[in-house]
Amino acid sequence: MPSKEDPIIIVGAGVFGLTLARELCQRGYIRVSVLDRHPPPVPDGSSVDLSRIIRSDYADAQYMKMADEAVAGWKSEYSRYYHESGILIISDEGGHSYLEKAKEQVQSQGGKINIFDNASRIRDAHCEFTSGTLRNCEGYLNPRGGWADSAGAVRHLASQCSALGASFVTGIRGSVDSFVLDGTRVVGVNVKEGPPLLAEHVVLATGAWTSRLIDITSNAVSTAQPVGFTQLTADEADMLRRMPIALDLASGFFVFPPTPSSNILKCARHGYGYETRISMTTPTGEQQQVSAPRLDGDGTRALFLPEDAEVSLREGLRRFFSSSISERPFVKKHLCWYTDTPKGDFIVDHYPHLQNLFLATGGSGHAFKFLPILGTYTCDVFEGLAPQSLSQKWACRADDTDVLMHGDGSRGGPPRRHLQDWEQLEFLGIS
Repeated sequence: MPSKEDPIIIVGAGVFGLTLARELCQRGYIRVSVLDRHPPPVPDGSSVDLSRIIRSDYADAQYMKMADEAVAGWKSEYSRYYHESGILIISDEGGHSYLEKAKEQVQSQGGKINIFDNASRIRDAHCEFTSGTLRNCEGYLNPRGGWADSAGAVRHLASQCSALGASFVTGIRGSVDSFVLDGTRVVGVNVKEGPPLLAEHVVLATGAWTSRLIDITSNAVSTAQPVGFTQLTADEADMLRRMPIALDLASGFFVFPPTPSSNILKCARHGYGYETRISMTTPTGEQQQVSAPRLDGDGTRALFLPEDAEVSLREGLRRFFSSSISERPFVKKHLCWYTDTPKGDFIVDHYPHLQNLFLATGGSGHAFKFLPILGTYTCDVFEGLAPQSLSQKWACRADDTDVLMHGDGSRGGPPRRHLQDWEQLEFLGIS
């Protein structure tokens, strides 16, 4: 068990880093510092933006248990940021293994869902989707679930951390370049400017940026997923205000209800994504090519989507909405970073090749929903209190090779691909 007086540096002010910082402070740790390039909510992190899905529909029993606990937290402590719109999950007719398992898990826990055998029944139940081309699909609606104001929730979480005594270091002093090593022991971090920051324990909660600092190629790959935003009129937004989140497992496309006050319709794809090619040097001095976001600036300002990504979002919009909405130009579009793992499991573990380095990453596009309770689970692993089954599930398997990043079965759409050279230049804002 670490000493409560040990200095702890958490690199990354996203959902993993902030929830762990809060939990550490609540457990009596008195020297917790959070470092990041930006103050939270970090603009190009995967924990911010207008909205994130909050659902308890999982094919995996462990995540479903956690998600149920998290939804309870969203409906209590974080209720001001939570909108229970319900979630419609569909796929092509003929069955989808993830959909069927998730449906069975929800029903086994006493959840009440509305099952739709075909598209006609979906349109009858949800008039918001009658003007689209929805056909040849089946699915169910779970009324328990919805979406969260993600930036607002992260802002509140960060303020809780500050109130509990956590320190924040941002800007060039919060931008970590590498580790300070004493042999194989991590004793601090080197930052972009000024002297190193030293600590007894360093936590990497750096999401898609993790591969820039250590070799986790056998555990995770950083991928970029397309997101688009359409401006609705007040009348259009009123027509769609009561719609559920719609998630199409076949294509990966999902769409949120219009955001209150701004009337923005947000859509995205939960798919296999895009990779970049970035050269980096590992702590042992080896050169590697990895997929990673840019380090400087705000990566969401590129306003870039690969052509095939924008086509897929348009196709998804057409399934649910009329051409007046589905063909409207996006007011904003960008690629959002995931940190994908082989089976969609998080990486919460002590790094096996460097002492005093702890990992809290591998969100795989679904970690944010656990915000109310994630820190409890992460801190249990950090302190050695977690059940062995969970520790094994979230273990860093640094010696695995040739691991396929297939996820948990909830992804849809085309296979992962590398961005072409010109696409990467535009995406990363390199001229």
